[in-house]
Amino acid sequence: MSDLPPADTRAPAHWIPLAAARPAMSPAWRRWVGSRDSLTLRLTEAGAPRPFNVRLLDQRLGTPRRDEARALNIAPGQRVWLREVALCLGECPWVVARSVAPLTGLPEYELAHLGERSLGSWLFRQPDLERGEIEVTSTPAGFHDARGPWARRSVFRHAGFRVLVQEWFLDAMADDLGLPSR
Repeated sequence: MSDLPPADTRAPAHWIPLAAARPAMSPAWRRWVGSRDSLTLRLTEAGAPRPFNVRLLDQRLGTPRRDEARALNIAPGQRVWLREVALCLGECPWVVARSVAPLTGLPEYELAHLGERSLGSWLFRQPDLERGEIEVTSTPAGFHDARGPWARRSVFRHAGFRVLVQEWFLDAMADDLGLPSR
């Protein structure tokens, strides 16, 4: 048995508003990190002709990290729905994502049956979808070994449902697209 805490209780990432990171971020990365449209669609288009696929890493009920609870305005020990995935072009992960949603208002059937589909493929079909402000970090994901220059997160709201979506852009994506290091 390991003495390490589970991934969802590790020290929180340091997130800052997108505007505060702009001076350190290249224009090419600002277009990716600051986009408010569907990342699934953008990755599919950028990676063509390679097929886009979602690799489900973990999906369970658990407790959020402290920074995630703060972002969702919930108690740190509150049970939540957690989902961790790798967004891949061909077999290569370009982005890893962690989504956290309070159980109140959770559209359980839709989310339990996502399987190897992206959460965005469901979210961006909701007519009343609202996206909160984008925050960024350069802290690694913690649940996946791959590294990358930037990560972003924002809270999405639909009816009584809200979900914190966190996306780490990986070095493999930067290399494949010829993006600068930062």
